[in-house]
Amino acid sequence: MSIKIGIVGYGNLGKGAELAIKQNEDMELVAIFTRRDPSTFNNSKMANINEIESYKGKIDVMILCGGSATDLPQQTPEIAKTFNTINSFDTHADIPHHFEIVDKVGKKHETLNLISTGWDPGLFSIHRILGESMLPVGNTYTFWGEGVSQGHSDAIRRIEGVVDGKQYTVPIESALNKVRAGENPELSTREKHLRKCYVVVEGSADKAAIESKIKNMPNYFDEYDTEVNFISQKELDENHSGMPHGGYVIRTGKSENGMKQRMEFVLKLESNPDFTSSILLAYARAIKRMSDNGQTGCLTVFDVPLAMLSPKSNALLRKELL
Repeated sequence: MSIKIGIVGYGNLGKGAELAIKQNEDMELVAIFTRRDPSTFNNSKMANINEIESYKGKIDVMILCGGSATDLPQQTPEIAKTFNTINSFDTHADIPHHFEIVDKVGKKHETLNLISTGWDPGLFSIHRILGESMLPVGNTYTFWGEGVSQGHSDAIRRIEGVVDGKQYTVPIESALNKVRAGENPELSTREKHLRKCYVVVEGSADKAAIESKIKNMPNYFDEYDTEVNFISQKELDENHSGMPHGGYVIRTGKSENGMKQRMEFVLKLESNPDFTSSILLAYARAIKRMSDNGQTGCLTVFDVPLAMLSPKSNALLRKELL
């Protein structure tokens, strides 16, 4: 039997999930829930989110594709009252609180829910725990990019006089090289990443003022060396329409006799939402299996055995991959 999937939200991540289901033969898309009028889409799977309760018993796992700032904190505990869910909540500091809320709802309503699944948090989290466990004496470093930061790009676009913009997070090569050499450097935020901004402004806009606002924006750019490039809308559309991303998790350390060791995990992604949605679907498979075994509450990637992610049997995994 196929795993019946519902998607909540039809932005970049929701569209990526719709495509990714086609690559998973054991999965079936039942419905895509949106706050917009479903009739405006040329898609028979679209449904208004107000209809979601009518799908009870028809969907095994809901993939929640909203934003972490406002959508997921509200939607996850509400939808978890009726459905198994999985989300990519990525506000790292708020994960413990979000987990507690969803765990209580899941246990009360007998659903199973997995939060903060993607590549960071998610795959990067797994490699951080692997590194710290296997090289207990050492340091862990996470670098992001080169890639588009959607949150930082949105912050640029909210500045008065800005028409459009994209921001790229770029790891600083010299810092990467020091880490890979086993120097175990203490690196500040500014020493690890560069921010590159490509900005389209209104014709009469004060470019110097806009550049200053960007570079001094707290919580976004003020702690980084930031490069601001003013370009035309045509150039932005032609050269910056994609959503690439990626990064590195590096653990360096020494064995007891002083031998240097390094573990490194690398991602190079042409499409961040396409890859993230594929991770969500793999974990949706695990949630369905673990739910069928009677588990309820909330999980993270730390709680899911790797074999649960694969459509292959344990015997086949032992034969082919072990």
